[in-house]
Amino acid sequence: MKSKIVLFVVCLIIWLGLNWPINPQWLAAGVLVSGFVAMITGDMFMRRPHIVVHIKRYFWLLVYFLVLLIEGIRANIDLAYRVLHPDLPINPGIVKIKTKIKTAVGLTLLANSITFSTGACAVDIDQNKGYIYVHCLDVESQNIKAATELIAARFETILQKAFE
Repeated sequence: MKSKIVLFVVCLIIWLGLNWPINPQWLAAGVLVSGFVAMITGDMFMRRPHIVVHIKRYFWLLVYFLVLLIEGIRANIDLAYRVLHPDLPINPGIVKIKTKIKTAVGLTLLANSITFSTGACAVDIDQNKGYIYVHCLDVESQNIKAATELIAARFETILQKAFE
């Protein structure tokens, strides 16, 4: 029930932010839509609703988004270089990385961050064992520990602080 209440409040805040200035019709529609979404998907939204009140988590989410932005820019420059290079310096392959993140939200964000920022694509996640299989444009190491350090370490520590 707590997760449904948290989801309702989050949805309503987003709704009101997107429909500013507030008027009675938009407020009523927001309450109805937010309530509907919370009732249907509230149990899937969050397993631990008490973590929403921890302010330090929001700080780490802000840090995460800044790192993601910087890494995204760097990855786009690297990809442009590879495409424009006459020899096309690539060594494609799939590597397995080990993560310490256990929550579904944290694993999903880590996989999406890898896909967005490193010229790689997260192919599969084994949540029980903590592995993410990643297709890389340029495989630098098949060693699990080294590949984890190269691909996921910059996001993993931040996401652990935000979601674990």
